[in-house]
Amino acid sequence: MDFRKLDRTAVLETVRLLGLAGAHDWDRPTPCAGWTLRDLVAHMAGQHHGFAAAATGGGADLAVWHPTDLGADPQAAYGVAADAVLDAFARPGVLHTEFDLPEISTSRRFPASIAISFHLLDYVVHGWDVAKTLGVPLELDQEVVETASAIALRVPDDERRLGPDALFQPALPARSGAPALDLVLTSLGRSPQWSVQAAR
Repeated sequence: MDFRKLDRTAVLETVRLLGLAGAHDWDRPTPCAGWTLRDLVAHMAGQHHGFAAAATGGGADLAVWHPTDLGADPQAAYGVAADAVLDAFARPGVLHTEFDLPEISTSRRFPASIAISFHLLDYVVHGWDVAKTLGVPLELDQEVVETASAIALRVPDDERRLGPDALFQPALPARSGAPALDLVLTSLGRSPQWSVQAAR
């Protein structure tokens, strides 16, 4: 499956959301424990640059995955990173390549479609993180959310989620009949009820 259109939608939604952030918002807590909005966006931008490098054959170097220095204009720095990954994913022939994703495995490479599905999932979740931090709605169509939910439910819920560098937390119980976005969140260990006020 070609996930690029859905991924682009999710990434552009994060760009839109961050365009709503004011100067006073960058120190707000986020659903990512211990991270302010600035910390989260530095991570998001770094992941964009890492995936862009992976799409062009340079992803094996862990240094390209480091959080980005956002400088004095976090929105602009994030926009550059978002453009970089969307441009890299749009390259002709990219779906016939394999990506190095050293934060997941240093012993195997991933087909492009699988790697891009990981990126899609990340930016649906991080879009929600940003929206909750700012107290504004996440605006994604149902196809994006339902696709992310199907991907999230395939992520192993095992001992790898217990370490200090785990990509996700152990899954939380999901209420019966929960919407697809809630299933994305709970399957990756996030509470849909998280709020800035409760985190302060």
